[in-house]
Amino acid sequence: MAVVELNKDNFEQTIKDNPFVIIDFWATWCGPCRSFAPVYEKVSADHDDIVFAKVNTEDEQMLAAQFQIRSIPTLMIFREQIIIFSQPGALPESAFRQLIEKASELDMDDVRRQIEAQPKDEA
Repeated sequence: MAVVELNKDNFEQTIKDNPFVIIDFWATWCGPCRSFAPVYEKVSADHDDIVFAKVNTEDEQMLAAQFQIRSIPTLMIFREQIIIFSQPGALPESAFRQLIEKASELDMDDVRRQIEAQPKDEA
């Protein structure tokens, strides 16, 4: 599956319609973003069951602000509409593959239980 470009118009629907979405927040002027892009594309080709998406933080400043993106590249992983990972920095291919493996192994029922168990002011 090709990498999808997300914007304010298709972001929410993409998250709602797909159980596993990985987003790369990036910008054209960002050197680490440009060096991570081929790794992101390569790994995406091996996972037809996951939506790989990109958000250009220059074009989509409201989305970047909404998700408090302070440093790019930032990777964010949604499973079943829940953010389970968000971290700035480009990853080497092996670490990115391991991250995807760990994310896919998460028991989302357990994640939801943990979220529900948090005090309301922390959630």
